[in-house]
Amino acid sequence: MADLERGSVTPPGGIAPRVLQSWWAPRRVVRGLSAMPERVKLVVLMLAMLIFLVAQAPANARLAQLDPSVPFDARMGGALLAVLFLMPLLAYALAAVVSALSRLTPWRLTPEDSRLALFWALLAVAPAMLLAGLVAGLIGPGPALAVVQAVCGAGFLMIWGAGLSALARRA
Repeated sequence: MADLERGSVTPPGGIAPRVLQSWWAPRRVVRGLSAMPERVKLVVLMLAMLIFLVAQAPANARLAQLDPSVPFDARMGGALLAVLFLMPLLAYALAAVVSALSRLTPWRLTPEDSRLALFWALLAVAPAMLLAGLVAGLIGPGPALAVVQAVCGAGFLMIWGAGLSALARRA
């Protein structure tokens, strides 16, 4: 609390303030999380994936209503398999590839730092994904959904890139 009184903009703690701050100061947030243990990184990834799964529910409900040949339960079962089982494996693989590719540059990125940057970017963009899910479920395909999805994608790339640059070290 004393840091906040001296003019620091570091959030007092917790995930929610850091997720919000990641949208305007991602380098500072990710740098502050660099000592995060591996087990907590896994929790961050799984929390992001759980939010992504919840975000898909409105769109799947809408699609099940429009096309009852595939019921809502089947749609959510497929989303569950994809988001909670396949996406974490792909996230770990992508983080490993990014870390390996960083060896070709003068900036080195450890596998742990690569995972932190990716997993945190996924969690930081999760609230925007909830908004995208609501727009997909309530409005459906169209310009509004395209704009929200573009904001999600750009936000993810910005936060992930800032996290990678904050954690990379000169060789």
